[in-house]
Amino acid sequence: MIKFNEPMSKHCSLRSGGMTSEFFLPEDINELSLFLKSNVKPILLVGLGSNLLVRDRGFNGVTIHTKNLKELHITNKYIESGAGTSLAKLSRFAQANLKYGAEFLSAIPGSVGGALAMNAGAFGSEVWQYVVSVQTISLSGELQERFPNDYEINYRSVKHRFGDEFFISARFDFNLNKPNDNVRELLDKRNFSQPIGLPSCGSVFKNPKDNYAAKLIESSGLKGFCIGGACVSEKHANYIINQNNATALDIENLIIHIQNTVKTLHNVELETEIIII
Repeated sequence: MIKFNEPMSKHCSLRSGGMTSEFFLPEDINELSLFLKSNVKPILLVGLGSNLLVRDRGFNGVTIHTKNLKELHITNKYIESGAGTSLAKLSRFAQANLKYGAEFLSAIPGSVGGALAMNAGAFGSEVWQYVVSVQTISLSGELQERFPNDYEINYRSVKHRFGDEFFISARFDFNLNKPNDNVRELLDKRNFSQPIGLPSCGSVFKNPKDNYAAKLIESSGLKGFCIGGACVSEKHANYIINQNNATALDIENLIIHIQNTVKTLHNVELETEIIII
């Protein structure tokens, strides 16, 4: 199914952003592959949009939503998950099947594809610690199996030689002897410390080495600071919330202001986690 001039604010958790000229929702990998074989336009792959901001002028290309790529099963003791599966659902599936290690995923907004692309993590764990292999699809619709050693994996960063490929599924080894964390306690901790229920993108900035972005932002006096409808959360300083119909420009200007202020006061350059298109 293809839509035209689709507002990306409907597909990003910040509830802000411009139009995409085309929006494609493939039913499965085969339909996605066939589409890519004939496509010549720029591509943007989107899952839950929890780490994404599309500028107000929009995206002149095809946005592909992975919502239907959500297969989830166990093969040879490994959990196989589609890119469109939410991390919370993957965590619940692992728990229900007595697979341990995925507990931290319950506290991360987003889908498997996005988590693979940025090496998402929380509470001391990261997604790529548990990846056995991934399946990718190229811009020309070709499928490949890749492995962790095909990538340079760091904190909130995944670099690879295959620039024209996207993650469409992964095989995970959640086979620890016991759970790493108590899911209920993680969710309680998240709900206590983060502005859950408000339009945001999760953590905006990566934590600098031996420091915390939230601590630097808060000590810079920026909690509650707003530009237009975009505000630094009073609850967690590394969150920007869309408080009053913020434009993408409001959000981006607030990001830049935070970076400049922290650089001036602490001589630390904050690097964004959020992807701006």
